[in-house]
Amino acid sequence: MESSRSPRSGRRHSLLRAAAVTLSLATAASLAGCASADTNTRSSSGQSAFKPVTQKEGSRITVWADSTRLPSVQAYEKSHPDVKMKIVTYDGGADGSTYLKSKVQLFDRTGSGWPDVVFGTPTDVTWASEATKPGARPFAAPLDEKLVPRSTLDGFAKGSLTPCEFNDHTYCMRNDIAQVLLWYNKPLMDKWGYKVPTTWQEYEALGKRVAKDHPGYLVGSVGDTNSHESYFWSGQCPAFSLTKPDTLRTDLQDPKCTRMAKLLDNLISAKAVATQGFFSQGFAKNSGSKVLMAYGPSWYGQYLFKAGFKTPAKQIAAAPPLTWKGESTAATGNVGGGVWMVSSHSTNLKASTDLVTWLTTSDENQASAPTYPAYSRAAKAWLANPANRDYFANDVSEPFEQAANEVWTGWSNTRFSDSTAWSSVVLPALTSGKSLTETLPAWQQEIADEARTQGYKVVDQ
Repeated sequence: MESSRSPRSGRRHSLLRAAAVTLSLATAASLAGCASADTNTRSSSGQSAFKPVTQKEGSRITVWADSTRLPSVQAYEKSHPDVKMKIVTYDGGADGSTYLKSKVQLFDRTGSGWPDVVFGTPTDVTWASEATKPGARPFAAPLDEKLVPRSTLDGFAKGSLTPCEFNDHTYCMRNDIAQVLLWYNKPLMDKWGYKVPTTWQEYEALGKRVAKDHPGYLVGSVGDTNSHESYFWSGQCPAFSLTKPDTLRTDLQDPKCTRMAKLLDNLISAKAVATQGFFSQGFAKNSGSKVLMAYGPSWYGQYLFKAGFKTPAKQIAAAPPLTWKGESTAATGNVGGGVWMVSSHSTNLKASTDLVTWLTTSDENQASAPTYPAYSRAAKAWLANPANRDYFANDVSEPFEQAANEVWTGWSNTRFSDSTAWSSVVLPALTSGKSLTETLPAWQQEIADEARTQGYKVVDQ
């Protein structure tokens, strides 16, 4: 649907569909759909042949946004009446949609129709930074080529622009991130005399103790379509690591994969970690009140505990990401986050880049955004907003900011979703009673097969 001044809301993007979460596996995938992968390996060429098309100062720009980001685009339009805009609502890449790619391929064939600005997923950048056919211009413009100041790009959380970077250039600006951290029920932890864990070893030991002392209470779940991003990505497991732009390393027998699988298997056996997903049907009603801890993204607080489990205010607290005892390097995963791209075909690059910069970096927009901004200064404004902090039992600012700068950049942004193999192979295996450890080879094979269909060379060392 589209309009010039009064766009109507379409289906929202995959990160957050609405202020309330409908608990289902489909919603879990929706909430984290942007997170299929968060990093990539950059080539060493460093050369850009980008030459803008003929510019037409003051020309109208066409903006494609999902329904969640639609109000932000409308707010910019209202506060910048001198900018001529046509706004189109579309799915924004939700649930692995290839709508944008298909449309760009069509526009490349017909020679017209490209939007000036689009909201999408990190996966979209993998194809948008390259030509869809010989002789075509890559859809995304390299923003570091005199379009966005380096000082602005340097203001994003550490590593958050990595999924935007190909061939040593930056092709998008990150809208939001979903850094993984530890959530816990503070009143219950205090009542039972439990200390909040800081290491994975402490987390495992506490989970076993909880299972023994308080049967039925949980410290996590591995049953959602994004659970692997919380655990295996945080554990620095090289399931999706690009060693070259066209070569994927997937080695689930790496010690960093097997130790996480073993830890989770132990907690699953103790019935402290559920194989039923947090977002699966019936979980909220039957077990939502018995989640003592959860290892997951920054949106869990508002959209899982508050909206999903209906946990009362001042009970849920956040702690920094866990580390492995004896290891000094902290790392965590990411379960969400969209991007804004400017089209290389835009005849008004100034207006297009001004819009994208405002959307991603301005306090005016990001302080009231539904999820945690990737731009560090805007994130502080977001954290200062009472709507984003008053629900919690502690000040979440420090753990949120720490986790935002500890997302591991070794889990690569690929041309395919990292959730497909987990959902099609691992989740059914867990349901049938198999362990994660014994399922690792089948998970790796599925990843490798999918990667090869997307043109990657696959290695395991």
